[in-house]
Parts: sequence; C-alpha cells; structure tokens
Amino acid sequence: MDSHAPQSPPPPFSPKIEDGFFLGVVLLVSVAFFLVIQPFLAAILWGVIAAILFAPVYRNILAAIPTHQNAAALITLFLILVIVIVPAFVLGAALLQEAAHFYGKIQSGEIDFARLFSQAMASLPEWTRPYLGRIGLSNFDAAQAMLTKGITSSFRMLAAQAFQIGQSAFSFFMALGVMLYLSYFLLRDGEKLSQRIAVAAPLRASQRQALIQQFVIVIRATIKGSLVVAIVQGLIGGIVFWALGIQGALLWGVLMGAFSLLPAIGTAIVWVPVAIFLFASGAIWKAIILVACGVMIIGMVDNVLRPILVGRDTRIPDYVVLITTLGGIELFGFNGIVIGPVIAALFIATWNIFTRMRLTGSGAAG
Repeated sequence: MDSHAPQSPPPPFSPKIEDGFFLGVVLLVSVAFFLVIQPFLAAILWGVIAAILFAPVYRNILAAIPTHQNAAALITLFLILVIVIVPAFVLGAALLQEAAHFYGKIQSGEIDFARLFSQAMASLPEWTRPYLGRIGLSNFDAAQAMLTKGITSSFRMLAAQAFQIGQSAFSFFMALGVMLYLSYFLLRDGEKLSQRIAVAAPLRASQRQALIQQFVIVIRATIKGSLVVAIVQGLIGGIVFWALGIQGALLWGVLMGAFSLLPAIGTAIVWVPVAIFLFASGAIWKAIILVACGVMIIGMVDNVLRPILVGRDTRIPDYVVLITTLGGIELFGFNGIVIGPVIAALFIATWNIFTRMRLTGSGAAG
C-alpha cells in the first residue's frame, strides 16, 4: 500500500455540534460570573435602582453641561448621597438609639406592658368581657405574659440585629461602595449598556421592549409609589405620635412606614391598637385625634400621592403585590421589597406576551 497516497479529508464538523458546545460554554461562563458577583447582588440591585430613578436627573444635568458626562454623573452621585444615603444613616442611627432607650426602659420596669395591659382591660366596659373571652383574652395573666414576652423578645431580636450590623460594618460599607461605583457607570453609560444587552438577548424586538419597559416601570412604581409613600406615612405617623406624647414615636413611625408597604395591612395595624389603648386608658381626646389623623391624613396619603408618583395604569393588583412582597421578604430579606414585585411584574409581562403570541400566531408578540 502506497504510504504517499492522498488521504481523504476528515468529515466536516457539524455546525450544530459547534453551536451547541459554544452555547454550553456561554451558559457555564454565565453561571460562573453569577457565582462571582453573588456576594454583591444586593449592592448591584440597589445600584441599578438608583441609576433608573436618578436617570432623569442625570439627563437634565447633562443637558446643561453636554460635553461633561463624567461631571454630570458625579454631580448626580453626590445628589444620591445627600438625598438618600446620608438621611438613611441619620435615621438608622436615631432608630437604633431610640430602640436601645426604649428597651432599657422595658428592662428597668419603667415601661411595664403587663401593667399597662391590665389597666386597659380593667377600664373596658363590662359588656366587652364576653367578647374578650371569645378571642382568648379572658385570662388576663396569660395574655399579659404573652404580650410582655412577645414585645421583649422582639426588642432582643432588634438588639441582636443591630449587633450583627455593627460586626459586619466592613462588608456593609464595601457593598455601599460597590453600589455607588456601579451607579456612577450606569448613569454615565446606562443607555449604551442597555442597548448592548438588548441586542445580545435572544428575544424578538417587541418581546425585548415589553420586558425592559415593564422592568423599568415596576422599579419606579415600587420605589416612587411604595417607598416614598411609606416614608411620608411613617413621617406623618411619627409626628402625630410625638405630638400626642406617645413614647417611642420614632419606632412607631418606622413601623407604620414598614407596614404601609403591604397592601391590605397598612399603617392601621399600628395606630388602631394604640388608639384602642388610649380609649381604654381614658385618654379619650388623644384617641380621637389619633383616629382622625390616621383616617384623614395618614390613610389618605396613599390615595393622593401614589397616583401622582406612579400613575394608575402601571399598578400591579394589590393582592399580587401583597403576596409577592411577603414572599420576597421571606426569600431575600429587605431586598425582597423590590425583588418580589419585580418578579411578579415580569411574570405578568411574559405571560401577556405568550398569550398574544398564541392569539396572533407563532410569529410575533404584538
């Protein structure tokens, strides 16, 4: 056999195999990249949120100095620090101080929830006793013990959380630095980056546009329509509590702001029990003022501010917001306040696109 005979060329490699292998590499590298940035996912999330919310501010500043993108981004970042970061630090420090002071009063016996509860129950009319028995409050000693134990354990948990925050201060400031650093570049290069992501995403133009639009809408709706309203309601509630001489006004205000994020629960879960206690303890005028402020001012903030900040057409149904917010908090902690509704909005958007595709044929989503 002639060793110099021409050999047949190797069979051509299937493009499908090459494409499949490259797709596997893309997925593998993407998973590895996700694992690398996982410790800073919260910082990345809030960096994206800050860039989305302050993008109009950046564009207005850039319009005034069109050839200085870096300066416009730095000025916007400074505004984020002044408007958001610094007030959040001041509020957090004041809240921790108030919580420690309030907890100290509980430990010293200056604030005795058992005694206050007993006084409130004793001042209730006689005809209320059967109704209290039906809901398990006829045994005053057991109810007092349960209430005192619950409140005391809550403050211990808050103290433990504050201690953990102090221990992880380095990690917190590192994450804050990552958030601000990312916000700077997203403000400056966000439009270019979003265009590159849009081109790379394996979606039709209509699908891509619908998902991006829904993502931006729900971010703005969640922050502007929920957090801003929560801040205003908590601020008003705290001022009302302070004016009425109720101890721990800052704590109550923060609690009202937190509960206002949850539809169907709202601030009433805080001020209604306090108003009932004031009625029962004989502070009738304070209770009337608190109820009036709760209904006419605190409760109306949501109905007045939310449509102005968000608009009525961008709202997710309240029951969806409630379920996804609670589920998001359970899975992701505080960040779930944003992540839960965002996932819900994208879920609704993708199923709307899929439904339109089925109705109009498999070609495109209208």
